[in-house]
Amino acid sequence: MRRVNSAKQALRCSGLAVLLLAAAGVAWAADASAPAASAPDAAASAPAAAPGSVQAAMALAAQVAQQQAADKKKQDEEERLRGFGADWESWTADNSVADTASLQRGLRDYVGYCRGCHALKYVRYSRMATDLQITLEQLQKFLLPAGGKASDYVSTPMPSADALTWFGKVPPDLSLMARERGPDYLYRMFTTFYVDPTRTTGANNLQLPGIAMPHVLSTLEGPKAAVFRTENGQQVFEHFVQLAPGSMSREEYQATVRDLVNFLDYAGEPSQVLRRSLGVKVVLFLLAFTALTYLLKREYWKNIH
Repeated sequence: MRRVNSAKQALRCSGLAVLLLAAAGVAWAADASAPAASAPDAAASAPAAAPGSVQAAMALAAQVAQQQAADKKKQDEEERLRGFGADWESWTADNSVADTASLQRGLRDYVGYCRGCHALKYVRYSRMATDLQITLEQLQKFLLPAGGKASDYVSTPMPSADALTWFGKVPPDLSLMARERGPDYLYRMFTTFYVDPTRTTGANNLQLPGIAMPHVLSTLEGPKAAVFRTENGQQVFEHFVQLAPGSMSREEYQATVRDLVNFLDYAGEPSQVLRRSLGVKVVLFLLAFTALTYLLKREYWKNIH
């Protein structure tokens, strides 16, 4: 009986296999009888879908960029309304004198915005060009004043008498300003100007109240107002409010100020990068020499102890 059942199951399986094979044969025959697409048609149909997919990807990227720009604009507007800069006393320059590209940008901004009033009387053009990897042609074309020589010190074209008349004091030389005040002080000074109609220059400063210098970078940053509150009879700063946008975003302006402060830090001591690297080598030499001296001492005194 078991053998009969096994035989029936085998017949059923074989019948199912035959049906499957027959169906596969029919499908194969249908595929074989269908006219094959010619090579030119296939080649023409292949790129037809590509432009659509590329256009879709470009449209999606444009939508994402547009949404990001809208979010950034909304964030800036919210920040403008609620104010910023309450933590200004903790702002730091975070500059690096070893960054040559930053020094080059800082030199560009010094020439464009500072050299008209402030000199660098301890810095020669030739030394500056060597350290900042500026060619002689670039030095003569963009930096040297008319009739100037590469061996000259960096001076300002403003006469001291005119500066005294316009600002009430002669603008200080900036050669040693970063060494005297520190890079962080200069960074906070450039980033804490605010509109003050009571001042002759129309601007005041949190880091240096009563500053005589106008806000020469105002077109980059844009004008901002300072909000104060009265506490124990004194005016206490709360935050800044951006009155109008500048040509730069806040992040771009901060980066520009860092480059300028970085250059002034370099001008205070052009050889500081070399000094620091040489100092590390000297310390390593002294450590090695101390170890050799100790070993020599043990060798001399080994028979005495």
